[in-house]
Amino acid sequence: MQLEDYFDFQRPDDIRVKGTRIGIETILYDFIHRARTPEQIAQTYPSLNLEQVYATILYYLHNKEAVSNYIADWLEWSHQQLKAQQLNPSPSAIRLRKLRAEREAIEKG
Repeated sequence: MQLEDYFDFQRPDDIRVKGTRIGIETILYDFIHRARTPEQIAQTYPSLNLEQVYATILYYLHNKEAVSNYIADWLEWSHQQLKAQQLNPSPSAIRLRKLRAEREAIEKG
């Protein structure tokens, strides 16, 4: 089995663990930025097994520059999406913000 056999390369900006809907960025963000162990990551995502987590980390280590760029692009896209949501909140988000503000006002009483 080749390392790449663990993944579905759907698009250049969308690599997922084969048989799941989990992108490699999810696993690698937990591993790199949250310093979670492979065991912790596998426990967090029930659709993953430990072998898939290790394969993702190994894929990253073998393709560090390309995968680092992939993650950086994903992080930038995520930040853009968050800004867009903040600028144009959904009606339910507006309602939740209003309820939170009302609750805080009551607590300050």
